Amino acid sequence: SARLFRPRSLEKAPTILVRIPLTFTLENSFKSELIGRFWASRGYNVLLQGTRGRYRSSGTFYPLIHEREDGQETLAWIKQQSWFDGDLFMWGSSSFAHTQWAIADSVDPKIKGYFMHIGSSDFEGMFYPGGAFSLATAVYWSMRSRGQEDRDVVLEDLKKGVETLPIIEADNVALGDTDFYNDWVLNKDNQEFWKKIDGNNRTETIQSPVFFLAGWYDPFLITQIEDYKSLKSHSDSYIAENTRLIIGPWKHAEQVILPNGESVTYRENSIWPSIPWFDEILNKGLKKISNVKIFVMGVNEWREEQEWPLQRTVYKPYFFDSSGKANSVNGDGLLTPLKDDLGNVSDSFTYDPMNPVPTAGGAMLGPWGGIRSQNNIEQREDVLIYNGPTLEFPLEITGPVEAHLYVSSSAETTDFTIKLVDVYPDGNAYNISDGIIRLEDIPKSKDEPILAKIQLRPTSNVFLPGHKIRIEISSSNFPRYDRNLNVKQDLARGEEYLNADQIIYHSKDFPSYILLPTVPMD
Repeated sequence: SARLFRPRSLEKAPTILVRIPLTFTLENSFKSELIGRFWASRGYNVLLQGTRGRYRSSGTFYPLIHEREDGQETLAWIKQQSWFDGDLFMWGSSSFAHTQWAIADSVDPKIKGYFMHIGSSDFEGMFYPGGAFSLATAVYWSMRSRGQEDRDVVLEDLKKGVETLPIIEADNVALGDTDFYNDWVLNKDNQEFWKKIDGNNRTETIQSPVFFLAGWYDPFLITQIEDYKSLKSHSDSYIAENTRLIIGPWKHAEQVILPNGESVTYRENSIWPSIPWFDEILNKGLKKISNVKIFVMGVNEWREEQEWPLQRTVYKPYFFDSSGKANSVNGDGLLTPLKDDLGNVSDSFTYDPMNPVPTAGGAMLGPWGGIRSQNNIEQREDVLIYNGPTLEFPLEITGPVEAHLYVSSSAETTDFTIKLVDVYPDGNAYNISDGIIRLEDIPKSKDEPILAKIQLRPTSNVFLPGHKIRIEISSSNFPRYDRNLNVKQDLARGEEYLNADQIIYHSKDFPSYILLPTVPMD
């Protein structure tokens, strides 16, 4: 099923294709009508097509799997239409973006440009960041999209689902058995399964440039930026030169409430750059869109840039230190740029999978994402806190963030989590970025700590005068990620659990630190 909007008085025109994996509701129909008429009024045909089993299209809905086959059939049909002038674009977010990646190597007809927001070519990377499973995102998606109709997610049912063990039963408890949720959980290490979704190096075979729109609190951010970097180094200079990136303060297709109460509209920003960029690709006008545009939190300003990461970035290590009592916000953990000041001390805590650190914001689908206060979880003894000094001058952190932790554990498998936090003068603390790593086959000897490198989400935030940089370290962020039960067993069906005694080392021999991308300020 599809709807076609056409510009008046044009027999042929360039076409924008949107393949929609949503239900044909009154709200979705109204939004589609607005978008279709908006683009048509600017000289474009607009074809809004439901994917298999959705938006009044026939067949059985199963997300992500059939988009290449069905997309290629759609392209062949468009090519035969009298109103098609040979110039074709695509637009869409999340799984809409996947419908674009699935046919990004098409040449007949060739798609001139792709406008992809909050989605990437790497769903495996989104579902398993750092080796942990994006539990809340997966359960929420399965509840929302189970069957032929989108559903409103009941919060209590979602909570019951994510708390269920084994996690293969989470969908059953939340709403009902869902085949695609089961497949996501059961195929963690099955590369053949993920190739059916992600293909094989699609950034290398894409035929045209992409306009990427990303969000600081969107679960696709890391993989989407990797897509952007890959295209900017593409062997085809035309693709590299015409690919663009905007990153705003958004969750997944939703705006975020910033600590000062402000917000930046996601919907408008996902539409307004499209026509100027499409026109630019068709040589209808001068370049109108900067190479990179980012929203800098803290000062809450948009800024145009020429590249990502920023060439002027200075990466500075900030080391963790304490007298061995960094537990909770009441501890003595410090964050220092001076490695020579480190003693020969470590910090420890016990991780209980049955009492995990609750999620407080972050990058995920559903109701728990975005910017949230961290003050409650920072009272916990299983959260290590390292504070920087109160800032006298503003400090900008913009770019990729990575932590190097020297750790040991009493468990043979466990997780370590880390969070970058902005502490306001009134004591309120808000999450800026976070990451996780799942460790396997951990050595038993505490005399031989292992180095765990954790990739946090890229970010852009100015820590203002009077604020502090804070780092939280623990072993859980639930249900953003599934709980590591500290026992080697099947991810999907495991129920056995143990407490784990965790140690973070921060001596001169084993200096744990976070590498922050500082940007010189005028």
